[in-house]
Amino acid sequence: MEKTWRWFGKKDKIRLSMLREIGVEGIVSALHDVPNGEIWTEEAILDLKKYIEDSGLRWSVVESLPVSEGIKNNAPNRDKLIDNYIVSLENLGKSGLKTICYNFMPVIDWIRTDLEYKLEDGTSTLFFDKIKFAYFDIIILNRKDADKEYSNIELEKVYELDKTITAAEKEQLIDTIIVKTQGFINGNIKAGDLNPVAKFNTLLAVYDKIDKNELRENLRYFLNRIMPVCEQYGINMCIHPDDPPFQMLGLPRIVTNEEDIQWILDAVDNPHNGLTFCAGSLSTGMQNNVPDLARKFASRTHFLHLRSTETLEGGNFIEAPHLEGRGHLIELVNLFETVNPKLPMRVDHGRMMLGDQDKGYNPGYSFHGRMYALAQIDGVIATVKHLKK
Repeated sequence: MEKTWRWFGKKDKIRLSMLREIGVEGIVSALHDVPNGEIWTEEAILDLKKYIEDSGLRWSVVESLPVSEGIKNNAPNRDKLIDNYIVSLENLGKSGLKTICYNFMPVIDWIRTDLEYKLEDGTSTLFFDKIKFAYFDIIILNRKDADKEYSNIELEKVYELDKTITAAEKEQLIDTIIVKTQGFINGNIKAGDLNPVAKFNTLLAVYDKIDKNELRENLRYFLNRIMPVCEQYGINMCIHPDDPPFQMLGLPRIVTNEEDIQWILDAVDNPHNGLTFCAGSLSTGMQNNVPDLARKFASRTHFLHLRSTETLEGGNFIEAPHLEGRGHLIELVNLFETVNPKLPMRVDHGRMMLGDQDKGYNPGYSFHGRMYALAQIDGVIATVKHLKK
């Protein structure tokens, strides 16, 4: 498989020359400065592609060409937004970019409550604390009927937390959940936005009457519209699983388990409609056996995210070391190297270590932590290849 790295463009603090030195072969990137819904011009695409190639690397995967909220919720301008998306796809296809990772998560992308959870060895990682999240949902957002989605024991812990949490801790929780994890990836809310809680509640309200079936049909409509251009240019669309893969904030989630994935692949049964197999996202769902899912969907997987998580008591979860946890990455490498060996792969959500904490890297996207993870996975790949000789 091709060793790739998510890189956030020319403003990224991690330079392409650094990535070349540590064995990265392909780059996963996007035009992050283009607002959601606007057209990616061929000129801008080729400029970034040349910049990457001049460093001796190749732009392997587009992550992401964002799907606007209006497409997800069937807004009056949905068709116009899809028209723009199609033009962007045409420009990517003309430029030789064939693998597009995207998600269909309403309002919010991946969710964590702690971005620098301290570990005993001095490193830090991402963490999800269900009680902190419930506090955010019930007390800070004051979402209607939110309390009905939690157990009595969880509610007791939420109201106990309310007695001790400080104003600064509340602001940090808001910043973590709806600003820092979202703003650097074409999110709906970014640093500096005034009253992010009110804005977030407004976004949530749009989905009050949209259930899972309707969101599924909106995805089907979108995929049917874009498949002709994907066929024309040989573009593979790779939907990313929901992170975490269960219902949250009253929002519908439609990429959470085997049944969801199968529905999507069957709804538009075209080889260009495929999957980003993210072992980390899928492993946070206790309903998911990650190796079994990989065996079932390997042939429709076009992009691979190798990270792992460990689920904890009380609904909490943590990023696991890449060779541990419920992701079973060694087994996945063996599987994909056997049945789909040419896939682009990137390690994901590395720990903060060896001074990463002071560099201002995007959450989950450290340099040393991901370099360490890449070295581990590179060793696994080499071992698997050797044993297959």
